[in-house]
Amino acid sequence: MSAPLIRLSAIRFGYQPDQPVLDNADFSLAAGERVAVDGPNGAGKTTLLHVMVGLALPQAGRIEAFGCERRREADFREVRLKAGLLFQDPDDQLFCPTVAEDIAFGPLNMGASKAEAAQAVGETLTMLGLSELRHRVTHTLSGGQRRMVSLAAVLAMRPQALLLDEPTNALDEPTRARLLDILAGLPQAMVVISHDREVVDRLATRRVRLENGTIRD
Repeated sequence: MSAPLIRLSAIRFGYQPDQPVLDNADFSLAAGERVAVDGPNGAGKTTLLHVMVGLALPQAGRIEAFGCERRREADFREVRLKAGLLFQDPDDQLFCPTVAEDIAFGPLNMGASKAEAAQAVGETLTMLGLSELRHRVTHTLSGGQRRMVSLAAVLAMRPQALLLDEPTNALDEPTRARLLDILAGLPQAMVVISHDREVVDRLATRRVRLENGTIRD
């Protein structure tokens, strides 16, 4: 059996040393797997995703991702290219003047040429049905459009795994349904945090619960 894409072992993390958000937490994501993480508000679900990609470094425990142990900030640069994190708020993800520039940022950062990045932008926009937004100024987009462009920015890097933090949050029904159809058709492994039960029912192949700092099936 191949090793998991991501494995967290005995993770302890807290924003205050004496108040752990994650406490001896274990988690794994296998290739092709789609894991829904449930739990009460404030349980640390978003923190869990951030630990996976090194945006929050644990005080104890072991992180293995894509075949290597990851300890320091430098170790996670490769992880962030292979595990695409879709933030809960699109405004945390989009920072370039135009849609095309936002989507091209990741491929360029991975070493793609301008021509290769432009091709990735075009292919991703076409796949998501967003070609008409290519030259739009990002801050003029609707909330639903920004969410879709955020997903495009993640997918343009062709990640092996997707970490989705409330992907349908604050979307109108047509945009929500479209996004859910797209996610259901993608081949990547996924970790999904969502209060939308239809998202979990359609996407998840396994469900875990995060509560009191620990994770259980």
